[in-house]
Amino acid sequence: MIVELGHYALVLAFALTLIQSVVPVWGAVRENERLMAVAPPVSIAMFFLVLLSFTALTIAYLNSDFSVQNVWENSHSAKPLVYKITGVWGNHEGSLLLWALILVFFGALVGYFGTNLPAPLRAATLGVQGWVTAGFLLFMLSTSNPFNRIPNPPAEGNDLNPLLQDIGLAIHPPLLYVGYVGFSITFSFAVAALILGRIDAAWARWVRPWTLLAWCFLTLGISMGSYWAYYELGWGGWWFWDPVENASFMPWLAGTALLHSAIVMEKRDALKVWTILLAIFTFSLSLLGTFLVRSGVLTSVHAFATDPARGVFILVLLCLFIGGSLSLFAWRAPLLKQGGLFAPISREGALVFNNLFLTAACAAVLVGTLYPLALDAVTGEKISVGPPFFNLTFGPLMIPLLMAVPYGPILAWKRGDLLAASQRLYAAFGLSILLTLFTFWLWGMEKVLAPLGVGLAVWVMAGAVAEIVTRVKLTEVGLARGFARLKGLPGSAWGTATAHFGIGVTALGIVASSAFQEEKVLTMAPGDTVNVSGYAVTFDGAAPRQGPNYIEDVGHFTVRQAGVVIAELDPSKRLYPARQMPTTEAGIHTLILSQIYVSLGEPRDTGAIDVRIYYKPLITLIWIGTLFMALGAVFSMADRRLRVGAPKPAARRKAVPQAAPAE
Repeated sequence: MIVELGHYALVLAFALTLIQSVVPVWGAVRENERLMAVAPPVSIAMFFLVLLSFTALTIAYLNSDFSVQNVWENSHSAKPLVYKITGVWGNHEGSLLLWALILVFFGALVGYFGTNLPAPLRAATLGVQGWVTAGFLLFMLSTSNPFNRIPNPPAEGNDLNPLLQDIGLAIHPPLLYVGYVGFSITFSFAVAALILGRIDAAWARWVRPWTLLAWCFLTLGISMGSYWAYYELGWGGWWFWDPVENASFMPWLAGTALLHSAIVMEKRDALKVWTILLAIFTFSLSLLGTFLVRSGVLTSVHAFATDPARGVFILVLLCLFIGGSLSLFAWRAPLLKQGGLFAPISREGALVFNNLFLTAACAAVLVGTLYPLALDAVTGEKISVGPPFFNLTFGPLMIPLLMAVPYGPILAWKRGDLLAASQRLYAAFGLSILLTLFTFWLWGMEKVLAPLGVGLAVWVMAGAVAEIVTRVKLTEVGLARGFARLKGLPGSAWGTATAHFGIGVTALGIVASSAFQEEKVLTMAPGDTVNVSGYAVTFDGAAPRQGPNYIEDVGHFTVRQAGVVIAELDPSKRLYPARQMPTTEAGIHTLILSQIYVSLGEPRDTGAIDVRIYYKPLITLIWIGTLFMALGAVFSMADRRLRVGAPKPAARRKAVPQAAPAE
């Protein structure tokens, strides 16, 4: 009964979304308040219906109801409780239902909290959101119904993919989906503005908090996915340029450019074309990621589905949303009049420079991701585009971008002084040069690019600190008054500096862990010891162990420094009998900011085992930096100026006619 209730709730939600897709948009175009008033309550009702549907599927998983095909294919009665819950979205149908839940949740947020929006804009935005929701609910009900029944249910399920039986599944997909789907709201705002013909600085201020929210969660989702792959796959890497990794990275790059473009549009009423197009393309790239994951066009540990029929359906949706929005943009392009002018050397110019490199980097990743798929479809030839291509195309684009990051917030609007900005950054520049030389002294000329990378990362971090110091004029007003002025800084200032600082922290972690790591791959017998970067790692032996729904061979390693035991690691090789799939569980010990990483390979008949041991200096900075970025987004969202409309230019006073003198 509960399963049928969830199914009917989904059907009813689809019926309501048809109403939301038509009535409010028509009301906004006709300026009919009664029709526009339909949108908020319908959007909230849709959220509760999809929530009911999602709850019904979760209950089916908790009860191990194997009469539901989705539960039978992806669950097992012996599976731990936490994985029964996370298993709800650890498959194509369930993850699509989570996607739909987040989609209607964002619509409900606009419906409930969007009272400060102009009524036509809110109604049209919710109507466009209804179009997107209708497409995905139709896709789910027609090709990916999570509530399909099995006439003669089996006694036991097939279990969840072993790679997904990890706490990462509870964190990574929800965060990533909030980021992905969050950009649907910016897309809906853009299309609604094109429909209504209202595209101005106020619009940019309305859309910026939603963009910040989506960008924040997408940043955390990508970061969590990176760390999950790092410790779960046993390869010792944190990024593999996998096509599906790229599919989440491209919206992040485009979303970052959108954030900066919206700032210029809000402050100077400029870059309207950039902002609208970026809002469209960012969500389009999210849809592209959905197509790659669910169409079967590629094989990946991230892929959910391999059914070509589903891929064709998503491709049709992709063409409708992207093609329709771009056609609307072309029709309304004459409305996008030029805004305020600015000099190339200005804060606006720095943000344009930033956007050029971000979009170029996004295009490079897009080409590297799609070219092998297109070549295979056209000629049947199979090629692989791997890290060398992306490192040689993406990396050089990031160097000038990172060099320019500290200048942007310090330059003045409209017309800036590059020399004056450089003088404010002299301390940051000196510190980066000093640490570059220190790294050269420490490592020599063996790795020339690595010290330069360290200096560039420090330049970005120190530049972020210099930005705050410059804003409060700490060197001019003194410490006491300077700290008092810190409290008065707007949230967006703290957000910008914190996010930029986080970018530098992540860059430092990438450079240090990539250039200075030490790796040992060898076969070890019980009692063998190997030295890695001054740490003695001893293999004490291996023993079998029984888990809830798996068996594993656990290796025990002792890590010593100067003869003192500092850690004991237990990496393992697991086998899940239900699926006959092995997994690798790495043993990781964190040394403040660095890590020792041990992964098991194949066992030998002699009792020895293949082992991969890494020392990864400063690698935790990669993920710490992303936390700073997300915190920066939170600070910016807390800025009270984003909760009110954009400032309107002061009205010009009309000359009062003088009374004619009496004759």
